[in-house]
Amino acid sequence: MAADRCDLLALDLERAEELRASAIEPELAEELSELATALADPARVDLAVALREGDELCVCDLSWIVGRAENLTSHHLRVMRRAGLAQSRREGKMALYSLTEAGRALLATLLDGASVGR
Repeated sequence: MAADRCDLLALDLERAEELRASAIEPELAEELSELATALADPARVDLAVALREGDELCVCDLSWIVGRAENLTSHHLRVMRRAGLAQSRREGKMALYSLTEAGRALLATLLDGASVGR
């Protein structure tokens, strides 16, 4: 028997049924998974941290801060924007980005979890 498997159907079937009935909807699980995926890249975590600290930054500054090419930085920011974790606005020739409340909350949760695990 593998350590992560059980030979029984359920030890506490009544509790297991209650928890199964209260599980989140598949659509919500998909949405949450997409949010988590949007920060599932070290470059995007770096960008999120920079945006948290800098509040609103242009792509060129963000690129320099995280040490990545501007086109790659733009790609990662688009992923974050599509997921609703970042927002952008144009000011002349500059594209300015900032974190949304959802982006700030997810980053805070990840950072809090990382500090607990140490």
